[in-house]
Amino acid sequence: MRSQFFGNLEQGQQLPGHFALQNSKMLRIHLNGDVLARQGSMVAFQGQMEFDYEGAGGIGKFMKKALTGEGVPLMRVKGQGLLFAANDADDIHLFYLENEGITVNGKNILAYDSHLQSDIQRVQGAGIAAGGLFNTTLHGTGWVALTTHGTPVMLDCGRAPTFADGQSAVAWSTSLQVGVNRTFKASALIGRGSGEAMQLAYQGQGFVLIQASEGPTVAPHTH
Repeated sequence: MRSQFFGNLEQGQQLPGHFALQNSKMLRIHLNGDVLARQGSMVAFQGQMEFDYEGAGGIGKFMKKALTGEGVPLMRVKGQGLLFAANDADDIHLFYLENEGITVNGKNILAYDSHLQSDIQRVQGAGIAAGGLFNTTLHGTGWVALTTHGTPVMLDCGRAPTFADGQSAVAWSTSLQVGVNRTFKASALIGRGSGEAMQLAYQGQGFVLIQASEGPTVAPHTH
């Protein structure tokens, strides 16, 4: 597994390259050029920097975002210095890709190297059976910073067939084979929903990152 998981570094520990964890909930980027980050994620910076809205990257990506609802609003940060980024005090986890790819739930993206290739694709094997599940894919060599709701676990799918709640799976290797495991009998026991349970099934050599939550709970209506 060439992707490297850096979720448990001590405060201020430096990593190879220019992404580092200031602490478990704040990203520090040593910027000398440009980087793509979630809009509004900047909490502080030192040095000279410019912040610009980043478009969808062509009509094709714009249409995919519009039709699928996948992706996250991005800004391009240019300059030199230290950039500090965070999102709602979520945990932050770093990956370094070496000419490989990961599939990511777009809402979990905090920042990534601008030279990485990105696209929006239907989750392999999910299709209509999963209600049209789309994710963002990142490919190439460089850093990716993701956020999770709670401290996650990274599972090695090469050890055994692996299953995860579709709302808890944050990211996984694009080399994995992904399918959908549906069960009616377990619908009242698995996941938070009251309907039919749906799990993503993973096989092959690679990892899947699972957050300790199915996402923020939507408050019930009062009227």
